[in-house]
Parts: sequence; structure tokens; C-alpha cells
Amino acid sequence: EVLVSLARDGTKGQKVRAAGVLRNLAMNDDNRVAIAAAGGIEVLVSLARDGNEGQKEEAAGALWNLAHNDDNSVAIAAAGGIEVFVSLARDGSEAQKDCAAG
Repeated sequence: EVLVSLARDGTKGQKVRAAGVLRNLAMNDDNRVAIAAAGGIEVLVSLARDGNEGQKEEAAGALWNLAHNDDNSVAIAAAGGIEVFVSLARDGSEAQKDCAAG
């Protein structure tokens, strides 16, 4: 919950770092469930849509990892994540494109 709070309410740098840590943690099945339960999906979709370059990259990577859980995939879609992935894949930096396209 602390990382989700930092990703939502932290400074620019804290948001990047928190999203990066969530990205790494989301490589584990149990963590995927915990991050979603803490409200991380909505925060990460918002950050991937509206954040700065680094925030978008880390948030998209975290969402990609979270999407390896079927329930999370549905929640990401419901939160507008598909549109965010498409936008980053089309118009983002090379790193953002990589994260959005997996």
C-alpha cells in the first residue's frame, strides 16, 4: 500500500521509483494479487496515461507484469488500460513502446 500511495501522491521522482518497484514486484504471482488489492491498477493506469516519460514507462511495465493474472487483465481493461497501452505503443518513446507491447 505504501508503494501504491507513493505512485499516486509522491513527488515526480518518487512516482517513477515506486512504479519501478511495483513493476519488479509484479513479476511474482502473489505480489500481482496484492498490488491489485491495494488499488495499484487504477493508480498505474493513471500514471501510464498522465505521467512524465519515466513514470509512463515504469507504470506501463508494471501493468504489463500485472496482466499475467487473468483477474488483473480484466481490471486493467476496465480502468482504461487498453487505450493507454495502444497510445503508448503508437506514440510513446521507444522504451514506452517496449513496455506497452511487452
